[in-house]
Amino acid sequence: MTFARLPGKDDFVQFAPGFGQRYLVTIDVEEEFDWTRPIQREGYSLDAIEAITDFQTLCEQYGVTPLYLVDWPIISDPRGKEIYGALVREGRAEVGIQLHPWVNPPFDEEVTQRNTYAGNLPPELERAKFYRLRDAIAEVTGKQPIAYRAGRYGIGPETLNLLREAGVRFDTSVRANFDYSKAEGPDFSHYPLEPYWLDRRLDIVELPVTSVYWGLLRRQGPIFPFAQMAGLTKSLMARGRLLERISLTPEGISVTEVIRGIDIALDDGLPILNFSFHSPSLRAGHTPYVREPADVEAFFDWWHQVLSYLASRDIKPTCIGDIDAAILR
Repeated sequence: MTFARLPGKDDFVQFAPGFGQRYLVTIDVEEEFDWTRPIQREGYSLDAIEAITDFQTLCEQYGVTPLYLVDWPIISDPRGKEIYGALVREGRAEVGIQLHPWVNPPFDEEVTQRNTYAGNLPPELERAKFYRLRDAIAEVTGKQPIAYRAGRYGIGPETLNLLREAGVRFDTSVRANFDYSKAEGPDFSHYPLEPYWLDRRLDIVELPVTSVYWGLLRRQGPIFPFAQMAGLTKSLMARGRLLERISLTPEGISVTEVIRGIDIALDDGLPILNFSFHSPSLRAGHTPYVREPADVEAFFDWWHQVLSYLASRDIKPTCIGDIDAAILR
């Protein structure tokens, strides 16, 4: 499954002098479900929906304006409407679109692994689901959302045309250095980390989620079959300091590892470090990464340490509004 052609050297976005290197905090705000079982349309919960307020408080301590990418169960719930409507009205956060097609009306498709990637759906159905969600977010927040992330990073061949039509000017669905093709999803293993133009004429930019390679073979990471390796092989390569993939996320990545990843990204001159996680990780028992109450405390401590480290390196937070204003057109 393809999304857009690989960018050439002239497609990378240039930023105004003084923008420097910044970091963006993006959150997949979604329902809770059992990640170990086949995805179902029913049976999810929204127990963690209000926990986002604790994370928002942390963000404000560090001057971060987070980008919350919300899906249908969140924005159609009265609590979600109240929380995200207020955050946008008060200018404390930005809200974008995250499409989980299996829980987003209209429900005209069978729930299969292939169909959990919105880009695999018939174009008219992907479009109908997308607009239902976009319009709900606009109604709640009073603003047309201009940022998008496909749930499960599931963009497809018609998604760019949909963004063009809808006036969505920033996509953050590309998880660079990951390959989901074995699960019938997209392959991002050869896509770059730098922001690049998807459509310069219509002002549409890709902001990839950041994952870097570390180790003696890191320069060969993009051509190495990392995604096809067994878990034991990956572990042995990491322990041998040969090759490790480090995502900028608190989910399964230690503080030591992520600081290593931050240093690599900064040394490589990456202009925007795009951090991400899933909102159910803010409460115990909803993701594999946060199982016990103590894990929640550790999760927040991770953020305190990482944001403090970024500040110590004089790396400032950014947001979609700031990025938009700094792009040289």
